[in-house]
Amino acid sequence: MGRESGTRDDECQWKGPFYFIQGADPQFGLMKAWTCGDTDNGDDEWGEEIKLAEQAVQAINKLNPKPKFFVLCGDLVHGMPGTLWRKNQVQDLKNVLKNTDQDIPLVFVSGNHDVGNSPTRETIDDYCKNWGDDYFSFWVGGVFFLVLNSQLFFDSSQCPELKQAQDVWLDEQLAVAEKQKCKHIIVFQHIPLFLSTPDEDHGYFNLEKSVREEIMEKFHKAGIKAVFAGHYHRNAGGSYKGLEMVVSSAIGCQLGEDTHGLRVVVVTEEKLVHRYYSLNELSSQGIEKELLDVLAKQK
Repeated sequence: MGRESGTRDDECQWKGPFYFIQGADPQFGLMKAWTCGDTDNGDDEWGEEIKLAEQAVQAINKLNPKPKFFVLCGDLVHGMPGTLWRKNQVQDLKNVLKNTDQDIPLVFVSGNHDVGNSPTRETIDDYCKNWGDDYFSFWVGGVFFLVLNSQLFFDSSQCPELKQAQDVWLDEQLAVAEKQKCKHIIVFQHIPLFLSTPDEDHGYFNLEKSVREEIMEKFHKAGIKAVFAGHYHRNAGGSYKGLEMVVSSAIGCQLGEDTHGLRVVVVTEEKLVHRYYSLNELSSQGIEKELLDVLAKQK
């Protein structure tokens, strides 16, 4: 299977509204590391994150109707490539995720902790062995989805040829999307293009301005509807010429006022309607009637 999956003809056709679940940053190990003030080596416990990830999976499994897929937008574990606890963190996360209902596909997005702040061919290969391709596309119900490795936008100094390969592939995919006349194009990546405004200053949690401007313009011209990201461990977002930037808080460690949670995204013929739910709320009450009505309205 290449980087294009789910391209069966039936998935290229619009069949009515559906929804998916976006999660981000389960990041096994960060809660302890953050508490003890050692984000490099303090990630030797992650029992709290295991419980939160289990709660997320249980909440998703109970949903009716079922989501079309569950996407995790990066920082699957805290341990950087080559660090002491990484292998155990990865194994424990896999053990939790394998309890996801088998009818709900999992989609993985690489974050900076998954491939390193300055990724190399080796760190990306290691990620791909564990979680699948670092960038790929798929179709669901007439909607075209692109998963990108945003670390290649952030710092590709150790692997410039891999960034170039993703850039060429992305242009090819956008040409396919234009030809196929899809309903919407939606992008998943780890690092947000921006947190609230397209011209905000560059910082740790967004992409460098010139890189951001080039990508935003490319996405706008291609008619991309929205970019969903994580990385910020808080909810945020904004828009650029009709392109919506959605930043979702974490399943794991919170760095702001939000709660551990997941985002429910309903895709209709005209638009995307989404809401962030705390894990407790989604577990106990499920999706609110208002969103379910949007889902049912155009069937």
